[in-house]
Amino acid sequence: MVATLVIALIAFALMTLSIVFFPVIKIGKVKLGTYWIVALVGAAVLLATSLAPIQRVYEELTAARSVNPLKILVLFFSMTILSIYLDEVGLFRHLASVATKKAKGSQFGLFFILYGLTSVLTIFTSNDIVILTLTPFICFFAKNAKINPLPFLIAEFAAANTWSMMLIIGNPTNIYLATSAGITFMGYFKTMWLPTLFAGAVELLLVFLLFRKHLKQPISSEGEDYRIESKPDLILGVSLLAICLVLMVVSSYASFEMWIISAGCALSLILVAWIERLVTHRHWEYLGDSFKRLPYALIPFVLSMFVIVVGLNVQGVSAQLGSFLNGGAPIWAYGYASFFASNLINNIPMSILFSSLPVGLTEPSFSQAIFASVIGSNIGAFLTPMGALAGIMFSSLLHQYEVKYTFLDFMKYGFLIAIPTISAALFGLFLVS
Repeated sequence: MVATLVIALIAFALMTLSIVFFPVIKIGKVKLGTYWIVALVGAAVLLATSLAPIQRVYEELTAARSVNPLKILVLFFSMTILSIYLDEVGLFRHLASVATKKAKGSQFGLFFILYGLTSVLTIFTSNDIVILTLTPFICFFAKNAKINPLPFLIAEFAAANTWSMMLIIGNPTNIYLATSAGITFMGYFKTMWLPTLFAGAVELLLVFLLFRKHLKQPISSEGEDYRIESKPDLILGVSLLAICLVLMVVSSYASFEMWIISAGCALSLILVAWIERLVTHRHWEYLGDSFKRLPYALIPFVLSMFVIVVGLNVQGVSAQLGSFLNGGAPIWAYGYASFFASNLINNIPMSILFSSLPVGLTEPSFSQAIFASVIGSNIGAFLTPMGALAGIMFSSLLHQYEVKYTFLDFMKYGFLIAIPTISAALFGLFLVS
């Protein structure tokens, strides 16, 4: 047990240090994220020493149940390709440009419009896609309009990592935790809508109060129009995303697994787009660039963390941690524990680990622990950049666009916003449970 725990803790610590000090290594012209390489080495050590038995790992990977990480990866990547395709078509940028026009020179108006736009897009796509799309737009617009970008950037980041809780598809951690517990699409929504509303209302108020003085300055530029060039591609992407969401809603009644639905819709998108381009001889950029932007590093990262968690389970570490948490009120114990654990080991490995902890609980405590962990995995992204991949991407984009936002700034605003927000979300979960 001790050896497995030491190896896991070293891997987690090195992963955190790599994110802070050397997030990327360059081999020739190829840039690689270091966080998944560290996780991969840790998993390899556990496999080589049999602390995570290969046979047990194989059985878990091929298990015919929803917690199978291979199915979860298919679900996540299928939804991601649908979202990225819509981004490549220009839907998100078009909506952002419309939002700036609607604000009519008022920072107050723009603040609330962008918050609402971020929230709606996140609900139906995912937090990572929205952050990757809207963050550059906000940086460019604020620079051209000569206004402080931080109120809009922090509101965007907070909204993306809060409203991602509403639906199961909003965050890979939602997918992992919910499917591991056998929670359906509608079962998830029926529980999480109220905690999400509570958290969203509290964080919006807090961000507004923090930056209300900055928002009094008028906007000197309304920005440029962005028009969607290909309406057929827009219709194709929106239609398949809508079909996917509707089928997921009814999936529990039709005994269909969500990964099959999402994979079918993603493959339909690829096939129709491919046929269209063969017939019309139009360019392939939308489809090709969508594949280029997929977060492939997530595959070795998730699988490596899964191996580490299997090792912790086999050696009894997870059982002891679960026993400790199960002794308290599950909503508050799992909610705050998952929140802080996300910032120690990142929210994806935290979710893999926490999915196995409440196995000794009965209903309703078991479901409360899972949903509380979902809340912690999303809002945990606020506190430090290590809390989620979204935070790592967000910090990288701000550095790229020369927006000053240090690690201490991240923690300062994160602490002021995150603690009240997660408390509100957990209170909402308490009411709905």
